[in-house]
Amino acid sequence: MPYFSVFKSLICHGSKLLKTSPSGRLVNTAARCSVSLRVKHRGYDERRLPVSPPITSDRRIHTSSSVGHGEYEWEDPKSPEDIVNITYVDRDGQRLEIQGKVGDNALYLAHRHNIEMEGACEASLACTTCHVYINSEHVDRLEEASEEEEDLLDMAPQLRENSRLGCQIVLSKELEGIEIVLPKITRNFYVDGHVPQPH
Repeated sequence: MPYFSVFKSLICHGSKLLKTSPSGRLVNTAARCSVSLRVKHRGYDERRLPVSPPITSDRRIHTSSSVGHGEYEWEDPKSPEDIVNITYVDRDGQRLEIQGKVGDNALYLAHRHNIEMEGACEASLACTTCHVYINSEHVDRLEEASEEEEDLLDMAPQLRENSRLGCQIVLSKELEGIEIVLPKITRNFYVDGHVPQPH
């Protein structure tokens, strides 16, 4: 019964291919090479089996630190140019003036400042608990609502022409001075009296 044994082992490190010589030394054999295999079987000599060269690329992968839902909104503006002033009007009519920044999500910014905007689905467009009204001066400056957002708004109680979902409002310099009014009621996914907590 024939048996085969490989007598040279290969170690791949990065783009360099190293092999162990019979004396035990590691030898650089360059990226493109053939692997020597000795086949011990009656009447067979050493054979060379081709090996594809390692795949290399000049492309560089850029990575950045991951930011979870709502974490960005807990960072303060890095410069005056980033500041966007926003006013929330809560269910009791109390006005809360907040200093946000470009890129802030209105839902998570509300959570940071303990404003009772629920956001039960965590901005995944699956509920209407962050339903808000936008002042007339700014409503047309917002990005157009997606079909998914409009479908959800159709189910929101006390719907108005200036209704939007807070989780879909991302602050920009064009929204400087925006006023976001919380409706008196929302369709709440939690028990009555639930107070949303920042994530």
